[in-house]
Amino acid sequence: MDILDSTLLSFSDSYEAARKNFIDASLAHRLNMAKYENLKRGPMGEYLACDTTWAGPSDAKRVLVMISATHGVEGFCGSGCQVDWLRSERPLSLPEGTAALLIHAINPHGFAWQRRVTEEGCDLNRNFLDFSQPLPANAGHDELANSFVPASLDPATLAAAEEHLKAYRATHGERAFQSARKAGQYRHPSSMFFGGFEPSWARQTLETIVTDYALSERELVAVIDFHTGLGPFGYGEPISGHLPGTPGFEWVTRVYGQSVGVPELGTSASIPLHGTARDLWDRLLDTRYAYVALEYGTYSQERSRLALREDHWLHNQGDVDWQAPETQRIKAQLKHHYYPACDDWKEMVLWRSRQLLRQATEALGST
Repeated sequence: MDILDSTLLSFSDSYEAARKNFIDASLAHRLNMAKYENLKRGPMGEYLACDTTWAGPSDAKRVLVMISATHGVEGFCGSGCQVDWLRSERPLSLPEGTAALLIHAINPHGFAWQRRVTEEGCDLNRNFLDFSQPLPANAGHDELANSFVPASLDPATLAAAEEHLKAYRATHGERAFQSARKAGQYRHPSSMFFGGFEPSWARQTLETIVTDYALSERELVAVIDFHTGLGPFGYGEPISGHLPGTPGFEWVTRVYGQSVGVPELGTSASIPLHGTARDLWDRLLDTRYAYVALEYGTYSQERSRLALREDHWLHNQGDVDWQAPETQRIKAQLKHHYYPACDDWKEMVLWRSRQLLRQATEALGST
C-alpha cells in the first residue's frame, strides 16, 4: 500500500476502531487470530481485549513479534503500524521458516481510557520485576511524589509543586530529576511511573501469549515494541532492550545500525529503567531474543509531565465521568501528546516502521 494512503487508512481514532481495523486487516489474509479478554470495560462500556494474529508456519524457528499499546494511549501509533504491515501484503512475503506474531493492545484498558497505565495504575514497562524480591528504591520520587501529582490542581498548590520540583532540579541536576520521575517507583500508586505491587493483567497476558505461541521453543524471536513520547518529533529511535556485551545487543546493533539507542550508555532519549520487558524476555527466552522499543518522538518532556500530572490527578478522584468537559480536556491533551495524529507525523512513523520491520524480517530470513 502507498504510504500516503496508509496514513489515511491504517490509523484509528479510538481503541474500538483500532481493534476493528486490526481484526479486519488480519481476516483479509485469513490469518489465525486469538483474543485475550480483559474483564474491565472501556469508558463507554466497550469490550476490551488483547488480540493476536499469527502469519507464517506454525512451526517456524524464527518469529518476528510486534507489540502495540504497552503504554495504552501509545497504541494509536503502534496499532497503525501493525495494520500498515498487514495491509501492505507483508504476511505474504515472509522468508521461509519465519513467522510473525502481532500482539495488538497488550494494555487495552489504557488504550481505551487514553492512559499510559493499566487498570491497576501500573506503568507496564516497570511491572516486570520479581515481586518476591526486594523492589528498587527511588528516593527522588519519594521526595517529589506529592509534587509530581498534587492532591489539587488549584493555582496555589500547583505553584508550590513547581517550586519544589525546580529546587530539586537545581540541587540534583536534570538527569537525577528525570530518573526520580521516570525510572520506576514502587511505593506511590497514585503517582506516575508506578511499577505496581504485583504482576498486572497485561503482564500476565503477555506471559500467557509467550507460552501459547511456544516462543521459548523458537531459535530466535525478534521483538519490536511500538512506543511514543520521547525524542525529536516524528523520529523513530530503536532503543536496545539489551545490555552491551550480550547476544541480543550484538543482533540489534548489527541489524538496525548506528541509530540504535542504548540507555545504559547514555546514547538514547530514554534513561535506564526498572522492571522493563527485558526481565520477562530474559527469564522466558534467555538469549534467544532480540528486542527493541521503537520510540517515536512527539513533544517536550515538560509537556508530557504536565499532561500526565492532570491525568493521574483525574483518576485519583474516583470514578471518572467520561463526558465531563474537564475529563475531555485532560484526555485530549494526553492523547495529543502521545499521538499527534497529523499527516506528516504519521508518514514519518510508517516510513520508520517499514524500515525496521524490513530489516528484522531480512535478518531473520538470513539467520
